[in-house]
Amino acid sequence: MFRKVFSLLLMVSLVFSLAACSGSSKTSSDGKDSDGKVTLTLWYWNRSLDDALLAKVKEQFPNVNLKAQKIDGADYKTKLQTTLASGSGAPDIVALNDWVTEFLPNSDQFVNLLDMGADELKNQYLEWKWNYALTPDKKTLIALPIDTGPTALFYREDLFKQAGLPTDPAEVSAQLSTWEDYIKAGEKLKAATGVKMFDSINRVFTQYLSQSDSAFFDEKDKFIGDSGNVKKAWDLAMEVHDKDLSANLVDGTEWNAAMNNGKIASFIGAVWTKKILKDAAPDTAGKWRIARAPGGDGNNGGSFLGITKSSKHAKEAYKVISWLMNPENQLQAYKTMDLFPSTPSVYDDPSMSSEEEFFGNQNTTEIFTKSAENVKPRYFGPKFSTVNTFFGDQLTNVANKKLDPDKAWKDVQKQVKKELSR
Repeated sequence: MFRKVFSLLLMVSLVFSLAACSGSSKTSSDGKDSDGKVTLTLWYWNRSLDDALLAKVKEQFPNVNLKAQKIDGADYKTKLQTTLASGSGAPDIVALNDWVTEFLPNSDQFVNLLDMGADELKNQYLEWKWNYALTPDKKTLIALPIDTGPTALFYREDLFKQAGLPTDPAEVSAQLSTWEDYIKAGEKLKAATGVKMFDSINRVFTQYLSQSDSAFFDEKDKFIGDSGNVKKAWDLAMEVHDKDLSANLVDGTEWNAAMNNGKIASFIGAVWTKKILKDAAPDTAGKWRIARAPGGDGNNGGSFLGITKSSKHAKEAYKVISWLMNPENQLQAYKTMDLFPSTPSVYDDPSMSSEEEFFGNQNTTEIFTKSAENVKPRYFGPKFSTVNTFFGDQLTNVANKKLDPDKAWKDVQKQVKKELSR
């Protein structure tokens, strides 16, 4: 008798337990949580977005639970590519770096933001930045702009003075306006001080291309890196190499030490390099200045926010990303994270500008603002990163392994041809 009663009680308990479990399901049939809210997942890497701003999403959108996952930057792109290829596990919202163009051939994996009304926001952003995430046929936009990476010339005012070069940023901008001027100044500085003007020939190559209106591919994805701007960039790098004006630094540790010890007099870098330089060379505080880059304005870096096609809440996700990337929030991210806005309407805001002690109390924002506004539109193509890596490796071989420049040029052309024939 006791066993029968116990069995009956056990069955009743199990029934109620199952009923309770089914009644406490976190997601209803309409895709909402049990509390009536929508959960959105977001992937990003460190310093690509302002964490404080992400925390405010729940205040701005009470119906949204935003779950942001910070992924190691070194693994980020590979993880994203693998996840999208698998067809499952993708987040609702995803950050994309300047390699966004590699995903354009697979634009069907993203929500077309033009269908969500993004055209109404277009005028908020720099046109060249907006177009990076636009498919060649201009019919699909896979992401909204986050920040930009306008470039400028970072230089040591004291070393320039020792070499008899101009030291005032306006004068440096005027007298070192071309790469030819810059290289001549490097020769003069080396003769006077023994210090190298350039940190690596790879940077010469990269920054020349960042100022150009074309690089490795045309808009039909035809390879044009055997001539044109790519060949000019290569030849400039070789001239710097032949004249022994580069320190040929390989990694970040070498770079940090050289900057802090006064072994390098200048480099062209993006606005986000300011923080890297401050951390790397604390002993040089007050000695650096910033001028317009020789050869013209360019861009290096800057990110985007997109929505994956697998998202069940694209409308809510679009509201979130368009709010996160509005001018007011981009201004806030600049003040807290040094993420230079892609929204030019805030460039005149007083809070954008301040005297920076590390740069001799110079207001460097003026320089970077002009640079951002004058970047030339440039097509990257889905194979840009791969081909760029080939060229970078060969430049390193020339600089550090004494590879003959002509052989290096021929080798890289063969590498590219083999890659593109697959």
